Amino acid sequence: MAGTSTTGGRGRRLRDRLPVRLRHHWKPAATLGVGLVTMVAFLGDVRISPYVTSASRVEADAITDDVTGTVGLYDTSVAHTIQLTYQQTDFEKMMKEFEEDGTKDWIKADLVVDGVHLNDVGIRLKGNSTLMSLRGDQGKQGGGEARPAGQAGQGGGRGGGMVQYDLSAGKPEELPWLVKIDEYVEGRAYQGEREISLRPGSNGQVPLNEALSLTLTGTSGQQAERYAFTSVEVNDRPAATRLMVENPDTDYGDEAGDGNAVLYKARAGSSFAYQGDDPSKYESSFKQLNKKGSQDLEPVMKLIKWVENASDEEFARDLDRYVDVESLAAYVATQNLLLNFDDMAGPGKNYLLRYDLDTKKFSVLGWDYNLTFSGDATAGPDDSTGMGGGMPGGGEGGEGGEGGEGGEGGDGQRPSGPPEGMPEGMPEGFPEFEDMPPGGPGGADGEGQKQGGPGGGAAEHPLKTRFLEADAFDEVYLTAYQELYEQFYASGTAVKEVKAVAGQARAAGAGSEELDTAVSQLTGTVTDRAAALAKDEQVTG
Repeated sequence: MAGTSTTGGRGRRLRDRLPVRLRHHWKPAATLGVGLVTMVAFLGDVRISPYVTSASRVEADAITDDVTGTVGLYDTSVAHTIQLTYQQTDFEKMMKEFEEDGTKDWIKADLVVDGVHLNDVGIRLKGNSTLMSLRGDQGKQGGGEARPAGQAGQGGGRGGGMVQYDLSAGKPEELPWLVKIDEYVEGRAYQGEREISLRPGSNGQVPLNEALSLTLTGTSGQQAERYAFTSVEVNDRPAATRLMVENPDTDYGDEAGDGNAVLYKARAGSSFAYQGDDPSKYESSFKQLNKKGSQDLEPVMKLIKWVENASDEEFARDLDRYVDVESLAAYVATQNLLLNFDDMAGPGKNYLLRYDLDTKKFSVLGWDYNLTFSGDATAGPDDSTGMGGGMPGGGEGGEGGEGGEGGEGGDGQRPSGPPEGMPEGMPEGFPEFEDMPPGGPGGADGEGQKQGGPGGGAAEHPLKTRFLEADAFDEVYLTAYQELYEQFYASGTAVKEVKAVAGQARAAGAGSEELDTAVSQLTGTVTDRAAALAKDEQVTG
């Protein structure tokens, strides 16, 4: 019988076993399969990276609850107050973890800022070298007695920033804290701010030099974080006067320029060395602050690749295709004028890169000025104010770490010698290693840096070094230097602002003999700096 013979002998043909839809469309499916096999065969383990083209101005984690308050958070004309309250057991657990392995975890706290209550904010320790005294035997390098700001300096300089802090878990009101308004309440901000940084130093050691540097930078038209002095109480302990500073975050990045830009923060000990065409390879050196999801680290990768590979002729000819040269000149001149020990070429690599999505150019911004006004007050436009010349982690005009070369002084400038009065037992490199990637400099795998990172070679930064060494940029640099000198020193602004920031600190409760000494020392450094530059014909024209 026909029906029996059809099913009893051989099984159903293969094509009859396939679904009807696949039988009808087998040719396109087969073509796709062959294509996939071909791609695997020819491309092998080649990585295919998505190319991000969106220039969205909208940030994914938008602020949905902006608490207004009654007093401007960074209004320097009023006295501010901060109160933090947390569970002691949470604090003790956090401190134990930090002492054991350096982990800086968040804990929940209630915040009262200028009378406004914000429940459930996040707080964590901020910094590294400044926190070493908290880690017992593991942190003896960074421990020791605190000394007033301003004991470093030479050549007439009286310093302003080199200071150690004898921190203690028993005095939490003096600890460097990062306060995160939206850590536990998504979308919340206070007057548009998601983070507040309570900087190292309290009472008589409050960092006047950092406040002065932020003021001068801001008045010159460059972007600078806002700040104010505040009285800080923690769990009903005695109040301490602190400097609170705007912390570069998502919104700070969106506010840079017209907002249509991506902001990248260099991590402490970061490398400016080309590591291939995978943007993720640069995450251990740079932190993207805004427009995450619509942009990535590819622009930074391309800049690094070009700086590393360009000949001297190409660098001089084409730098303005990649970088806003006037911005770079202003940044480099500002760091020199402020005697910043730790700029983009310093141990902590403190700088921001702003990538304009319209012009496709980078500009360079400064941040973290707690080591300004340290060193030789007589340093001129071509003199080093950074690591070089025998500083910890640096060499006497030697090579800049494994695989890199340093110029004189390590950053392409003539060495003027290290600041004297360096605190004893300084951690190697002495950076404020806030954003150190896992595994230390070089990322999770612990690989070393090509450039002079912490503890390895003279401090330098390829972009800064090559800019200063190229004769083509002498005029734009010197012009920026002369203009900023007039604004900072010749006009008398710096001396006037020392008095202003000292008055703000006293209004917040920092009045003491120790503070008076610090004010006198900082005033001396500023006065000596102004006098020395006034004698420099290269500066005055």
